[in-house]
Amino acid sequence: MNPTANSEPNTSTGTPGKIRVMIADDHPIVRDGLKKLLSLEDDIEVVAVASDGREVLEQAAQHSPDIILLDLRMPNLDGISTLQALQQRGSEAKVIILTASEDKNEFVQVMKLGARGIVLKQTASELIVKSIRKVHAGEIWLDSQTTAAVMRQFASSTSDPQPAQGRVRERSPLSAREREIVMLVAQGYKNKEMAEKMFISEQTVKNHLHNIFDKLGVSDRLELALYAIHKGLHLPDSER
Repeated sequence: MNPTANSEPNTSTGTPGKIRVMIADDHPIVRDGLKKLLSLEDDIEVVAVASDGREVLEQAAQHSPDIILLDLRMPNLDGISTLQALQQRGSEAKVIILTASEDKNEFVQVMKLGARGIVLKQTASELIVKSIRKVHAGEIWLDSQTTAAVMRQFASSTSDPQPAQGRVRERSPLSAREREIVMLVAQGYKNKEMAEKMFISEQTVKNHLHNIFDKLGVSDRLELALYAIHKGLHLPDSER
């Protein structure tokens, strides 16, 4: 275990009402910079830090963070392997990948493994803070360029014989109710939660999703959420 990370204090419990964040990066300057940045926010608290993947698993089990900012390039256990292990252990932490990489194959891989956002290290600091709040609220966080690239990679990585540019498309207009469901999926709502919010049965939600998948040519909820973000369907009509 890296002694540098051990020398940084961790708190076993966060302050009630605050978003509990773990920072996982093998560069001390990155960890320190992020801790100072996040300490300026009234609603965010850094409850743990880690310098490699094994520490992430240990600290996540001990501190139960709400959000993990996870670097992909770490010693002992890289970010992708760490993400897989967190998923296997049933961790409830929402993971935001913080990376300098622009490998679109990796982006697709981490999203399929359950990451809720991707933030490039060159991103403006205020957007890192915003991504934490949005992901904590249940949304997926990707900037427009990353979303478009991930969507293209999703399309080209399937065996569907249709062209990548045309596979994900609206075959017929979505109804108002279907657009509402698309927006809620992109905001992180589950079927049961959507049913309660919309005063319909869970089976009706499933039926709508089936129709939406068919109309848009997407194969699962993640791809639907990415499509919604790419097209701006995750926002209320008044904000588009």
